[in-house]
Amino acid sequence: MSVKTNLPGRLRNTSLPYHEGLLPLFEAVVNSIHAIEETEVTMDQGRIDVEIIRNQLEPDLFEEHAKRPGRDAIPSIRGFIVKDNGIGFNQENMESFMTLDSDHKADKGCRGVGRLLWLKAFEEVKIDSVYQNGGGALHKRKFTFSAKTDIRGEGELQANDTEIRETQVALLGFKKKYQQASRKTLSSIATQIFEHCLWYFIRSGGCPEIHVWDEGESINLDSVYHEHIKNSAIAEQAKINEVDFVFNHVRIRSTNHLNHSIAYCAGSRLVKEEKLNGKIAGLFGKLNDEDGEFTYVCYVTSEFLDQNVRAERTGFDIEEEYEGLLQGIEISMSDIRSKVIEKAQSQLSGFLDSNIMKSKERINHFVSKRAPRYRPILKRIPESKLAVDPEISDKDLDIALHKFLSEMESELLEEGHDIMSPMLGEAEADYSNRLREYLAKATDLKTSDLADYVSHRKVILDLFSEAIKRKVDGTYEREDLIHNLIMPMRKDTDEALPASCNLWLFDERLAFHEYLGSDKTLQKIPITGSSSKKEPDLMALNINDNPFLTSETDSAPFSSLTVIEIKRPMRNDAKPGEDKDPIEQCLGYLKRAREGKVTTKDGRPLSNAENLPGFCYVLCDLTPSVINRCEILDMTRTHDGMGYFHYNKTYNAYVEVISFDKLVLSAKERNRAFFDRLGLPTT
Repeated sequence: MSVKTNLPGRLRNTSLPYHEGLLPLFEAVVNSIHAIEETEVTMDQGRIDVEIIRNQLEPDLFEEHAKRPGRDAIPSIRGFIVKDNGIGFNQENMESFMTLDSDHKADKGCRGVGRLLWLKAFEEVKIDSVYQNGGGALHKRKFTFSAKTDIRGEGELQANDTEIRETQVALLGFKKKYQQASRKTLSSIATQIFEHCLWYFIRSGGCPEIHVWDEGESINLDSVYHEHIKNSAIAEQAKINEVDFVFNHVRIRSTNHLNHSIAYCAGSRLVKEEKLNGKIAGLFGKLNDEDGEFTYVCYVTSEFLDQNVRAERTGFDIEEEYEGLLQGIEISMSDIRSKVIEKAQSQLSGFLDSNIMKSKERINHFVSKRAPRYRPILKRIPESKLAVDPEISDKDLDIALHKFLSEMESELLEEGHDIMSPMLGEAEADYSNRLREYLAKATDLKTSDLADYVSHRKVILDLFSEAIKRKVDGTYEREDLIHNLIMPMRKDTDEALPASCNLWLFDERLAFHEYLGSDKTLQKIPITGSSSKKEPDLMALNINDNPFLTSETDSAPFSSLTVIEIKRPMRNDAKPGEDKDPIEQCLGYLKRAREGKVTTKDGRPLSNAENLPGFCYVLCDLTPSVINRCEILDMTRTHDGMGYFHYNKTYNAYVEVISFDKLVLSAKERNRAFFDRLGLPTT
């Protein structure tokens, strides 16, 4: 009694990712190569034709094409036909075809499941084969293979005198999910077939002539090979854990192959590709030799890979890495990758120096001009990891450098738990060296944090300078944009990130506050008991010494209230009255807050709260109406002429009107020494 095979069940258990939709076509082409190998003809007499079968162009595609002039509308693909002059479906091969998991061609790496992949991506396969049985007369066999009907059609027939040995495999009904995820043009499909079968071109026995056809137009893959690869393929043997591997170093000059990569092969097929970009210092973009630009690919072959390839040939049953007792004994993907990188570096060393230099220049320019926080840690990043594509965007480079910084911070935290005492058996000199290295790393990281903080200030000042300029249409930005640069609107101390609170623009002391509210009504500001719905732009409570919070003594001088009012640049409508005069607005907010009895944000009372000193800042341009209000209120003009100030005894408040230009200029002057130290321009 034999074991039955359920074809639909096998198909359900066969994996084929959507982006691998052309793999069944590649399998058919490789089968044709094997079929030619089994005949008496030499490789240069073998011939394979691959034809792309397309649907008629749908009307809606014409409409879509009209919306995108300059781009050709391409009809969708419904199938492929692969023809060859190989041995064909003789009795032995037919029996193998009808036996799933057949080991008929195991010596060629065949697993007997390729036809299952055909039915994963296509509705049916039609096969028409003319062949010789035992070297005698020609016979032919024609049948259809599908998931619904299995194998159906004619048996073996006598061929007529006009027929020649030829096998045609038609993959029909390309399933939509695979069709949409696959390449669509003649050149891209031909390139993928070529790259999948590249091993056959570079091996000593060579490859049959392969033509790819699309509605009368064709590409000869042999020409592609001679044009792009033939003279630049080098084979190298090496051992990994005493197992033989062959590394075929290939320079591909095709414009379609964009990434330097490792190509893992098994059973004379390409199984898996892995990008090398970023793994070897200087290996990015196109490299150049005497024949022009090229992309590097290392094709790896070994009996070990043949024995461990998955049945569907979409990957390997090899662990990524081994630990413990198996490490160094069993071969992992990491071991193979490391050996490829070692061999690739040796092969490409002469081409990488220029790229490494360009990479350093790109990083140094970015760090010096845009991100000085990374300067202290650059020396701690291995050169092999620091090499980046010079075309990388500022955003991606910032992300890459930040990853290194985060890794170093994690390492420092881990080391910090163990650094304060010597390890068991550790010599004093070794401990001293370990402690010294830890402290040096800690210093670099803290320097980086300070550089980041100073750089942030430079960015805020640059943005602020741009925000107060007149726009192309002659108008100025609304005050809410400027407000958000100083502090996000409708946020308070607990809601806004520390980096978004930039009160240092006014006064460094304002960076340290008990509470800061932005564009909130006095009623919703927890430090006041006021019921007023008036909204100060910014209100802050500063407490300089917490032990005095509930003291019965006169502790008021140690606490203060700050109110900031922001106006649109060049606004010129200041008039008497709290609704129109920003100075009166600030004093009104201050008065209402005091009347509500100021407390800490946790509700703890402040002694003498009704008399807390007040600091009022009005940020605006010194337009004629603003100057008029300052003079009427008998305010003193600053020595630079860019603002006014005075002390209002009635409100126990220092009041200052600051022009936008003065705010920016003063902030730059206070921070100039830090900017200069980091090499940041301040003009």
